[in-house]
Amino acid sequence: MKALQHFSHGDPAKVVKLIELADPEPADGEIVINLEASALHLADIKLFRGDEGFKQDNLPRQPGYEGVGHISAVGADVTEFKIGDRVFPWWGAGTFAQKICVKAETTLHAPDGDANQLALMMVNGMTSVCLLEDFLDLKAGDWILQNGANSSCGRYLIVLAKERGIKTCNVVRRESLFDDLYALGADACVVDPGTPDGLAAAVKNATDGAELLLGLDLVAGDATTRIGRCLASGGKVVNYGFISGEPCRMPFHDMFFNNITLTGMSTGRGLAKRDMTEINRIYEMLAEKIGTGELKAAIAGTYTLDQYADAFAHAVLDGDERKGKVILRPND
Repeated sequence: MKALQHFSHGDPAKVVKLIELADPEPADGEIVINLEASALHLADIKLFRGDEGFKQDNLPRQPGYEGVGHISAVGADVTEFKIGDRVFPWWGAGTFAQKICVKAETTLHAPDGDANQLALMMVNGMTSVCLLEDFLDLKAGDWILQNGANSSCGRYLIVLAKERGIKTCNVVRRESLFDDLYALGADACVVDPGTPDGLAAAVKNATDGAELLLGLDLVAGDATTRIGRCLASGGKVVNYGFISGEPCRMPFHDMFFNNITLTGMSTGRGLAKRDMTEINRIYEMLAEKIGTGELKAAIAGTYTLDQYADAFAHAVLDGDERKGKVILRPND
């Protein structure tokens, strides 16, 4: 079988190789999955480069956080799955390969539906739920503000919030995105003017002066300041990404005079505060919504394993240039 191997840090196209491996054989309690689709995240690129906080010591390794596929072999004592079942492997299973061998006990059933969309559920889907549930006790009629509105997480958030009666104000860089976001259920959309007071005025106008207490920041840098300036006294900015590549900036006077707080978000911490019964319930809900198309991410492009260098080059483009998520198709 073919698999990608990450063997050192540097240019992703040079530190990852396509190799041939023997097909895996399942031990007791294990299953082998033929991958249909595997999501390529910016976190993968950061791992390849060895960016701060992402450098790996256990190299070489088989990369890939998540994916979806069908079971091709089962080990002894596996009763909950059979050959042919469609499944999600657990986080970090090394999904940039044609086949992977994983523990059955950490594997989840997958529904019918678009494999490219389902490949994004484990990370982006759970991230969206944690952002919606873990930082403020939101109730129907409350507003949230987000600047990653056109990302996969942002799109999921719009739909999941709408279902709960929570309103979303969505900050984007171009007005041409408004129609897509309104079709998902967005309540308000604004173009980021690039200044804190300018964005605050635009958000106030778009929400009819609503009190916003939660702002979700995917961008970091000065964008953190702009999100914070839009919030009411006591508001909280939750940062979960740094597309800008810059540290979050929160001015003293916003924190001191308006009691704005800034906190970071990790989906791993979100998982840690939930037991497996709750985690499975969330994933079952997400899988159903993605399988039926209710939750849908923009797909920028699909690539075979042989095209990994082109996939990496696409994944590192600016969001407006990338235009969605990059997906690997290991068995195409």
